[in-house]
Amino acid sequence: MGRLPQPVIRRAIFERRLTFVSQLRERGASAALALEFCILTAARSGEGLGARWSEFDLDRKIWTVPANRMKAGREHRVPLSARAVSILKQMAKLKAGDFVFPGHARNKPLSNMAMEMMLRRMKIDNATVHGFRSSFRDWAGNVSSFPREITETALAHVIGDKAEQAYRRSDALEKRRNLMEAWAAYCEPKRIANVVQMRK
Repeated sequence: MGRLPQPVIRRAIFERRLTFVSQLRERGASAALALEFCILTAARSGEGLGARWSEFDLDRKIWTVPANRMKAGREHRVPLSARAVSILKQMAKLKAGDFVFPGHARNKPLSNMAMEMMLRRMKIDNATVHGFRSSFRDWAGNVSSFPREITETALAHVIGDKAEQAYRRSDALEKRRNLMEAWAAYCEPKRIANVVQMRK
């Protein structure tokens, strides 16, 4: 039997990773919501867990992560999909301090291990939290038609040399909004209708 083409293999891998989103929603715990939020925003776990309410403009559906919380040391704006906003509104009902995803200690976020432990409790042993950023990159490059520059900006990667960066004034927020909505639609659990064949 011949080997499967790489695109088919990659597709199978991140299809398996994303089928458990429906299971996350069944859990309903803060760690599950934090993990889904990180998936939908393609954020690093530290960025998601450290998110504060003051960073969000829900009317404009924008999350502005300050430079001191970013790996590259640059402010990063994230356009929020409808589902990401829904998660934030759900967490707002449990608001207990500055952090969107609060931990057990007073005014502290969830621990770095909270989402990893969620994966273990769900018996998911073939995925990591950071791996969903890779899944997003694979989907954007192999399935979607969005330009590479838009995808890399969504991942908060520094693009080009210093000269190119100096001329790159815009962060293409609205183009990235379309990207993140498309990603959220792709992650949305697929509902399979039960079809009953009627006999005469």
